[in-house]
Amino acid sequence: MILSAPAKLNLCLYLGGRREDGLHELCSVFEPLSLADAITVGEAAADEVVCPGVEGENLAARALAALREAGWDGPPLRVEIEKRVPVAAGLGGGSADAAAVLRLARGEVDGLEEIAARLGADVPSQLDPAPALVRGAGEEVEPLPAPAPHAALLLPDGGGLSTAAVFAEADRLGLGRSVAELEELAGRLREAAAAGASPLDYPELLVNDLAAAAISLRPAIADALAALREAGAPVAILTGSGPTTVGLFPDLGSAAAAAGRLGREDAIVCAAGAAP
Repeated sequence: MILSAPAKLNLCLYLGGRREDGLHELCSVFEPLSLADAITVGEAAADEVVCPGVEGENLAARALAALREAGWDGPPLRVEIEKRVPVAAGLGGGSADAAAVLRLARGEVDGLEEIAARLGADVPSQLDPAPALVRGAGEEVEPLPAPAPHAALLLPDGGGLSTAAVFAEADRLGLGRSVAELEELAGRLREAAAAGASPLDYPELLVNDLAAAAISLRPAIADALAALREAGAPVAILTGSGPTTVGLFPDLGSAAAAAGRLGREDAIVCAAGAAP
């Protein structure tokens, strides 16, 4: 069995206050990208999760262990992840892998959403990779209509920017909005995304409050955003906690042409708005 674990794009990320559990209230619109990890799953003598070339704790392994703890009695599995989504790049690749593993037990284990939330803030939204308005710390997922076709040009900048470090820097900078402001923004985003509008139709709402913190830690992000605009991107944004910057385009052809003008080896062109 081969599973697809698509990257996610934060079209916007509005930051609220820090909660008692240490997480932050958020208001964001997520959409899947055609860029995706490929996960091969087969029966084995014992559970094993391998991800060649990526060291450290694997969220997909934690997801499989959580299913066992919840009583899932599927056969022992070998899960091998072919990483195509850059690591620690603000694209939710690890969360997508974990969600893909959780989907193996859909219909057999109750409370997958709660298990997903315990694994990480981005995992619940990836149980069903589709456009969504995401609230809370990521656990409140409200489906949105599929948008008109559009494309993304990604500049991952090598990844490796710690999400925790970016949020800590945001706290140091005093960033954050009130609950009332997040509620108002959620309403505006619902209205803007209604009837399948392209995000290019509401660029004024495509704001990432973490951008200042991410740029503070990695100033090259500002240069990448400027380069995307100079290459012709109608909208240039930071996704998630970075460091990936994204140019939005109406179609793959215009995104590919901009990538050619940039001439960067790390540029990735992909479709946006629908899972592969």
